[in-house]
Amino acid sequence: MIKFISLFKYTKKYAIYAILCPIFMIGEAILELQVPNRIGKVIDYLTECKDAGINADLKQIMILGLIILGFSFLSLICGILGGVFASVAASAFSTNLKRAIFNNIQTFSFASIDKYSTSSLITRLTTDTNWVQMSFQLTIRLLFRAPSIFVYAIIRASQASPDLSFLFFLAIPIIVIGLGIIFAFSHPLFERGIKKIDVLNQVVEENVRGIRVIKSFTKEKSEIKKFDNINDELYRTFKRAHNISNLNNPLMNVVMFALLLIIAYLGSNLIVSGSLSKGALFELTSYSTQILTSLMMISMIFVMFLISKPSRDRVYEVLSEVSTIRNPINPIEEVKDGSVEFIDTMFKYSDTSELNVLNNINLKINSGDTIGIIGTTGSSKTTLISLIARLYDVKSGEVKVGGENVKDYDLKVLRDAVSVVLQNNVLFSGTIKENLRWGNKDATDEEIILAAKIAQAHDFIQSFPDGYDTYIEQGGKNVSGGQKQRLCIARALLKNPKILILDDSMSAVDTKTDKLIRMGLKEYRKDITKIIVAQRCQSVMDADKIIIIDSGEIIDSGSHKELLKTSPIYQEIYYSQNKEEVQENA
Repeated sequence: MIKFISLFKYTKKYAIYAILCPIFMIGEAILELQVPNRIGKVIDYLTECKDAGINADLKQIMILGLIILGFSFLSLICGILGGVFASVAASAFSTNLKRAIFNNIQTFSFASIDKYSTSSLITRLTTDTNWVQMSFQLTIRLLFRAPSIFVYAIIRASQASPDLSFLFFLAIPIIVIGLGIIFAFSHPLFERGIKKIDVLNQVVEENVRGIRVIKSFTKEKSEIKKFDNINDELYRTFKRAHNISNLNNPLMNVVMFALLLIIAYLGSNLIVSGSLSKGALFELTSYSTQILTSLMMISMIFVMFLISKPSRDRVYEVLSEVSTIRNPINPIEEVKDGSVEFIDTMFKYSDTSELNVLNNINLKINSGDTIGIIGTTGSSKTTLISLIARLYDVKSGEVKVGGENVKDYDLKVLRDAVSVVLQNNVLFSGTIKENLRWGNKDATDEEIILAAKIAQAHDFIQSFPDGYDTYIEQGGKNVSGGQKQRLCIARALLKNPKILILDDSMSAVDTKTDKLIRMGLKEYRKDITKIIVAQRCQSVMDADKIIIIDSGEIIDSGSHKELLKTSPIYQEIYYSQNKEEVQENA
């Protein structure tokens, strides 16, 4: 409940609508509750006139009728306004909530991102927020209206017939116990169902992303079967959950009709005995209906809370996620140069992990140096370079850039100075020029062309009919893997960084293009520190120093020539990759 209340702040400037809605709903309830009493008075008046053998005063009846119509009309107006205010407040609440979730996701560190799958975050932004919105809208409409009707109707019913009012206190415990049982059985199912939506979204996401692979292996049928299995499982889970929660209405109806039947029977006997008037019986019956209707409203809120609770928890979890990487109180606002130093650096992804991913890393890179990093798959090369831009924080030791600990920099300043081309190259929907300007939104056409030429992208861009205005489809589907890599390199160059990191970002280009890119980088701004992570020795053989990493440790370092003489591991990698060339020279 505390979590739900804390979400109300996302109504923001529309909070007035969230406040006005329950006020008008209470007004609707109070006005609506005046009607049975007035109708009861009309019935008693007409009964008295009939028993006395006199004609009823038409004027008095007209006045009472107008009063009843007035209450009904005002109640209708309040109900309409309350509904409108609820819709406005709920729509604003949902919009602000989604914006807050999305904005908080943007602050996530890599460690935070690792906690959630993409499909889970999408579900929380869509399905979960929709459930929370419906719960919010139902709450502000009924949470105050239903108790108002219940309390007022109980008081008026007790006044109409003190002898029969005890029946309400028998019915209420039955309803409460019934709702408790429904909650106990259905809540775990709704919680399980929401998690299965994550799995369903993940299956869809994987299928769409890998549709070319699926078709090339003719695995369409197996993918359809996989989807059907999780979809059917989701259907069965929610079917059981809804079947149980839907027992709410039959329970309320049984109690309502049983209570009305008992009141009608006992009330009729009281009328015959002369201890209850016909008007009072009408009031009692009307108020009984309203009492049970209010309880039904409360049960609707209860069921909606039940259904939306897993979604609220998941939304609250994302909103409460605090990035482990934050700006210091007085951050350094300038990176002096591109020097990098690792001092006794240790790192592991989780505090609960027993083994470190990086162990005792000591490495010094001078500004302007070109460093190659090579190692087997899974040797933690990417993890090492991720620490430079503070995408992760070290567990112990230090990482320095420009002579200062990376934790002392303003994050934007640091990351603007470190340009990383990651293994997974991502392009966004838009033109090539728009994608390249991610590196520098103010880049001129000349600067864009220069960066593209260094990245060996200019020629293929020019081959497109629209050149730099060619539209890139979502995820860069209309360009090849090698073209995508070169565009990402050009984008990184446009940042004018002090440190450029290429994380296996030339793996999809041929060796000739690889060499041309390296030659271009060598001539481009010699003050930039270049760190090239690669699988191929050819990609790093021109580096000032090559670092060999294995199992999270630096096991050797030196120039290409030095390592060919002294490092058995480097010799093995190099000769295995260049067998033909070695045999020819032999």
